[in-house]
Parts: sequence; C-alpha cells; structure tokens
Amino acid sequence: MNEFLASVNVLTLKELSMYLRLPEEKIEKEVVQGRIPGRRIEKDWRFLKRAIDDWLRSHDSRIILLHQAGVLSDDDTLEELRSNIYLDRGRAEFEQEKTA
Repeated sequence: MNEFLASVNVLTLKELSMYLRLPEEKIEKEVVQGRIPGRRIEKDWRFLKRAIDDWLRSHDSRIILLHQAGVLSDDDTLEELRSNIYLDRGRAEFEQEKTA
C-alpha cells in the first residue's frame, strides 16, 4: 500500500488517513476548519498529494502558537506566564533597538 500512496496524485480521505497516520475523523475536522487543504466532491473528500506534502513542509509552528494564544487571550495569568517564559529563557521578550 505504501508504494501505491507514493505513486498517486490524488488521495481519498482513507488514503490520506493512512498517509498522515491520523484518524479520518481528525483529518475531516481539520479540512472543514481550513487547516488541511482538500476538496469535497459531493460526499467524498479528495486531496492533492502535492498540496498535502507542501502543507506538511510549510506548516508554521508560530501559527499553532497564535491559535493557542487566542485560546488564552482572556486568561488573567497570560501576561505573567509570558514574562516567566522569557525570564526562564534569560532574554527579553522584545529586542531593544540599537542606537548608532
């Protein structure tokens, strides 16, 4: 089956599930939310393998962090948490501009 997945250009939901090693339900949820590139044709999902490979290569962890920060945006402890993270790293949160 792995040779088959390597040779096709368009994947079904089941094939993508095997390719990504994720449950079909999780993939469908991510596709519906626009996080994984795919197209619905009537009742079936189709995925360009090249688009999936590009998505895997370019998926930016900063986007994940921003989504997580959005979840925490109304948390009263967020500022303290952020400050502690940078304190533990031993550097300032924002770089100071150098003056000539």
